[in-house]
Amino acid sequence: MDPLLAAAVLFGTFAVLLALGVPISVGIIVSAFTTSLVLLPWTGTTFVIGQQMNMGVESFSLLAVPLFILAGNIMNNGGIAQRLVDLALVIAGRVPGSLAHTNVLANMLFGSLSGSAVASAAAIGGTLHERQRKAGYDPAFSTSVNIASASVGLLIPPTTAAIVYSTVAGGVSVAALFVAGYVPGILMGVVVMAIAFVVARRRGYRSTDHVGPALALRTFLRAVPSLLLVVVVVGGIIAGIFTATEGAAVAVVYCLVLSMIYRSLDSAALTQIARRTVSSTGVVMLLIAASSAMAWVMAYSGIPATLTEVLISVTDSSVLILALMVAILLVVGTFLDITPAILIFTPIFLPIATELGMDPVHFGMVLILAMCIGTMTPPVGSVLFVATGVAGVSIEQVVPRLVPYFIGLVALLLLITYVPALSLGIPGMMGLLG
Repeated sequence: MDPLLAAAVLFGTFAVLLALGVPISVGIIVSAFTTSLVLLPWTGTTFVIGQQMNMGVESFSLLAVPLFILAGNIMNNGGIAQRLVDLALVIAGRVPGSLAHTNVLANMLFGSLSGSAVASAAAIGGTLHERQRKAGYDPAFSTSVNIASASVGLLIPPTTAAIVYSTVAGGVSVAALFVAGYVPGILMGVVVMAIAFVVARRRGYRSTDHVGPALALRTFLRAVPSLLLVVVVVGGIIAGIFTATEGAAVAVVYCLVLSMIYRSLDSAALTQIARRTVSSTGVVMLLIAASSAMAWVMAYSGIPATLTEVLISVTDSSVLILALMVAILLVVGTFLDITPAILIFTPIFLPIATELGMDPVHFGMVLILAMCIGTMTPPVGSVLFVATGVAGVSIEQVVPRLVPYFIGLVALLLLITYVPALSLGIPGMMGLLG
């Protein structure tokens, strides 16, 4: 079967099912099954699709996903968010629009611990919303800042997005991906803060009261145990003391002990945390299993190789090819959440990127950043819906305020795409690149 025809059947079926409102995981399975029926007999299709789905989740490294989800849920209920917000307020307190900058910094801190954009948007937005309203901030402005910065935790480690990408990309070093995320993640926070600063100055949002050295020190000391989680987990993985999966288990134990010390969890809260973790893990694992079947269908029919040839035949300019890939990823991000997008498009675009001489770690940062931008855009932006729900404002009010952030983050995405050193500099210096 012609690979282009297979691609038309595969993605055409998936697009129709997506438009009909079919769950993404079901749409992926059905489209992969339908395309496989064109290539193989019924018995071969049922066997191979089931086999590939099972093989897709039969990975020790994927155990890190539910463990990091559990750690994030514990942090979201364990009193950690408030301590990080207090620390962020001390850092940003003297800057005009300080509560907006506090929101960004808190999302960077909490997101790097929880690895979840949705958890950050809910925890930090819920903690700061009422305080910002009392300070005279426009709720739509406050919500737009929260939305634009909530997904930064998907770049700053530890993050499940890097673990999923590492698995799909064929064993790319998780340690290298973790370290590579620091500069893009910090730059993402800086871009959002710069835009928020301009808006805050224009609207006359003032800084908060100056915090004395004694209170600042106490606030920092209260936050140190939470911040040490990153040092313990990421440092242990980079140093080779334990794997990403073992690091995730360490994160769970650390968060549990910390929450017990803070006395912020009871049996009812733990039950809810367990339920949310099982639910989220089930969704993610089904997506991974379904996408593994789709990846096999694409490989068997030759779709990635053919698309690589088509793109390279259109132009021999690597600059234009990369720009086209970025544009496609941005469009995809508006319709797919980050996990299915990584699972589906890594097998398609990674061969093209490597053909152009792009390091897989660098491509991973480009892909994850593009999907971060997608979480803040309609119609499927998960962070957009969660943050507006927490703040009690409408999407129509917030979307126009998001335009400057979208433009700034797209510019950053292009910078990350065309300047590999921003992603590869630190892991290269640490000898983590293969």
